Amino acid sequence: MHAGEKVWVALVLFLALAMPGLSRADELFENPARVQADFDGVIAPLIAGRCLDCHAGLDPKGALDLSRRASTFQGGETGAAVEAGKPDESLLWQYIESDAMPPEHPLSDKEKQLFRRWIAAGAPWGTDPIDAFSKTTEKRAGYDWWSLQPLKKPHVPEVQDPKGVWGKNPIDAFVLQRLKEHGLQPRAPADRRTLIRRLYYSVIGLPPEPEEVEAFVKDTSPDAYERLVDRLLASPHYGEHWARHWLDVVRFGESNGFERDQPRENAWHYRNWVIRALNQDLPYDQFVRQQLAGDLLEPDDPGAVKATGFLVAGPHDVVIPQSKLMRATMKQDELEDIVGVTAQTFLGLTVNCARCHDHKFDPISQQEYYQFAAALSGVAHGERNLPDPAYEKAQRDLVQREKTLRDVQGQLFQLEAMARQRVLASRKQQGNTDEALLISSPIAAWDFRKGTDDLVGGLRGTLHGSAKQTPQGLVLDGNRSFLKTEPLSADLGPKTLEAWVKLSDLQQRGGGVLSVQTTDGNIFDAIVFGEQQPGHWLAGSDHFNRTKSFQGPPEKTATNKEVQIALVYATDGTITAYRNGTAYGSSYRSRGLQSFPAGKTQVLFGLRHGSPGGNRLLKGVISQARLYDRALTPEEIQASAQWGGVFFSEAELQAAMTEGQQKEWQTLRSQRAELQAAIKQLQAVQPTKVYAALSRDPGVSHLLRRGSVAAPAGVVQPGGLQAIRGLEGDLQLAADSSDRDRRLRFARWVTDAQNPLFARVIVNRIWHYHFGQGLVNTPNDFGFNGGRCSHPELLDWLAIQLKENNWSLKALQREILLSATFRQSSEVDPEAMKVDADNRWLWRKSPLRIEAESIRDSILKVAGKLNSEVGGRGYQDVKSYFFKGTQFYEPLDPVGDEFNRRSIYRFSARGGRHPLLETFDCPDPSTTTPDRASTTTPLQALSLMNDSFVLRMSDRLAERVKERSGTDPEQQVAELFLLVYQRPPRPEEAAVSREFVSQHGLSALCRVLLNSNEFLYVN
Repeated sequence: MHAGEKVWVALVLFLALAMPGLSRADELFENPARVQADFDGVIAPLIAGRCLDCHAGLDPKGALDLSRRASTFQGGETGAAVEAGKPDESLLWQYIESDAMPPEHPLSDKEKQLFRRWIAAGAPWGTDPIDAFSKTTEKRAGYDWWSLQPLKKPHVPEVQDPKGVWGKNPIDAFVLQRLKEHGLQPRAPADRRTLIRRLYYSVIGLPPEPEEVEAFVKDTSPDAYERLVDRLLASPHYGEHWARHWLDVVRFGESNGFERDQPRENAWHYRNWVIRALNQDLPYDQFVRQQLAGDLLEPDDPGAVKATGFLVAGPHDVVIPQSKLMRATMKQDELEDIVGVTAQTFLGLTVNCARCHDHKFDPISQQEYYQFAAALSGVAHGERNLPDPAYEKAQRDLVQREKTLRDVQGQLFQLEAMARQRVLASRKQQGNTDEALLISSPIAAWDFRKGTDDLVGGLRGTLHGSAKQTPQGLVLDGNRSFLKTEPLSADLGPKTLEAWVKLSDLQQRGGGVLSVQTTDGNIFDAIVFGEQQPGHWLAGSDHFNRTKSFQGPPEKTATNKEVQIALVYATDGTITAYRNGTAYGSSYRSRGLQSFPAGKTQVLFGLRHGSPGGNRLLKGVISQARLYDRALTPEEIQASAQWGGVFFSEAELQAAMTEGQQKEWQTLRSQRAELQAAIKQLQAVQPTKVYAALSRDPGVSHLLRRGSVAAPAGVVQPGGLQAIRGLEGDLQLAADSSDRDRRLRFARWVTDAQNPLFARVIVNRIWHYHFGQGLVNTPNDFGFNGGRCSHPELLDWLAIQLKENNWSLKALQREILLSATFRQSSEVDPEAMKVDADNRWLWRKSPLRIEAESIRDSILKVAGKLNSEVGGRGYQDVKSYFFKGTQFYEPLDPVGDEFNRRSIYRFSARGGRHPLLETFDCPDPSTTTPDRASTTTPLQALSLMNDSFVLRMSDRLAERVKERSGTDPEQQVAELFLLVYQRPPRPEEAAVSREFVSQHGLSALCRVLLNSNEFLYVN
């Protein structure tokens, strides 16, 4: 029998003997008045602990559900499981007796006899159904699991410390009690040089300057250390350092990940919000509520909107599958990511493990997973505008100006319609001309059957490659052939692209028909065929920024007959497509209208953008094309299609007007120009964009059998978890409630003062980062598979302190930093190591290697090159480019003050790892990292010896040393040690270093010290 089984049997027998209302073990099920209590106290825990992992839930093994009386008696695939009073005829007993059930760890003889006795007594039942989560067993946690219980303020132990060091702070009392229980003694306090270096790195992640060290060493006042703690907690660099910890946990990255990995240009606002919130000591409950529902709690507060970047900080797949089933699965995968990081970050529970079945180790049902997910299912990834009164006023004014412009344009059209009729008459056109009168005047027009130059403004077009102008039009073979015009002379905002094209084949993917691009080829809008969707017309754009599917039908006839294709780009960013004068699919709202500047914009035919190559080139014939400086109406597009691209030049129209009409026409044109200029100014008033949670209609959520979207098993209501004692999991929400109602109630549920996990988890995180391991050494998992708490009373005392101090994280950290536990020496005690090598009982302060970012920041700091600017957009040390459907990030080592900022401001693309930082275990932002690895590899030493950044900073450090100490090698060595180690060199170190400098130079010695354990580790 396994040790765990012995404990379990003992527990069952103890319950049989000791629980109120239960019979003695030898009298079980004999007293009719007590049989239900006997079942609940003995058999139900056995079934829950040994059977229900397989035989319960939506899809029980063998179709046998043992959690309910009816289904137990009914049995499964092999027939009835229990014959009351007849154990030998009961399949359940036969399987148990033969050790077939449970298959891997059969029941002990005593457990088997309990089952046989129960069946023989008629298999009486108690509470129905059996709750598998009711009690903790050897295999899983129950509702009585320690971390789920309400907080209770423990009594602070009485301690006797003759030196008075360990009697002042309650933290030390709890720690000392544990040490004494294990026969251990704490270490003496660390010396002042060690202490200030430890404190600086623990609070702000940077080393102190030599002057700061000397001032602290010489300060004999009793509150010198306390004042230093307060000063560092008030430093703006505190928020930078602790935000880095937080961003690890919430898997913050600045690109989408997956195969496209497109950059998120405006995700940095969330990072800066975290830094600012921590520096301001925003109460932790508010800090979390704003991240879960800030946009709904305070919709007019830009900071609250930025905070919801938490919900969408993780990866996001922008490649949308064609299959509805696959799209639904992708949505569920993304939702699982949000559920997982939310539950682990704030509750320390792996709720996401219950997506396909009840949680195997914690009391979380599959039903509760989908309730939890439903509470967050209205969240979507994307960019949104920050609240901005100036922008909102500009938008109101814009509506009025655009209305006036429409009126002016209407009057112009009436005048021009009469002129068009006269022009048509002069051209001897016959028949009904009503629709022809709607045809507008383009700013550029091409008839490639006659030439390559623009017929309106005279833009010259140049043929490239094997492109040819023929009587059929512009012939393009898809092999480096295209036509490019000279730059446009006017700005282009709202616009319409129109072309008549015949394709060579329908299998081509991505060729551009007509494109407007900046002269560098980086920004463009284009009529494109088949790029993201084979056989479909698309609005091509740089990095697909304005590209979505129109959901139009596949092209079938363009190889046999020429088709007219038009794309209309409206002021509000809406893009509409037309084919032969009728709407193609559905219009959509893009990220916003892309404007193109005069003198830096050109038109392409046959090439999507940039240089010829890849799938950018078109195979086909373009006969005509038009470019308009406004969004044409559907009627105008239809008329243009019907009349085959006929257009009227302004000179023709003006010549056909009377003198009075010409004056009115000029006045209206002037008004139009003024209105367009005013509209352009108003459009220039743009809000700040931020990558944050978008609120969507969540719809109705379903429980999914085995997590499959193809197997819904009933509607669920948004909710929390029932297992957390003292906190009601029912959010009192309807299944079709709004995202607003869901997230607001969910955020209040998570941060409820009665939620014991909420306080315990963050207290443990804070402790973890100060000591290298938490009181629970799995910061994201307080469940059965997580670590056990080394100091449960201390954890609860700190959690209650946090609540009573208005959730102040700085007050909590101050308490920890002032403790004798934190101030201990790191000196090794060989005897203590035999008892507690991992230092779980805190008999010393464990040495810690500083994080990758702190290594880089510290190198900058000691070299005197750290740019201490706080906040702002940040810097990029990668070359980003898009190639064959994927964004690539090539590491660079850029030089300049703007790149010498703290590493938290580095653009953190998921595919753009930093060679030096990654070597020192900087984590992948695609997944949560509650506890960083701390490896030791040869690559680390090689990187610190050869990396170009380190080489450059070593030279700068040598220059700084010389500036501070002069030319004397002895003084230089002393100054270098003070800058790097915060201590003077020992005599033997000084002698060896001077000799080294004389042979290899001061810069080489700088590299040696920056590559040393004493620089990389904090004692």
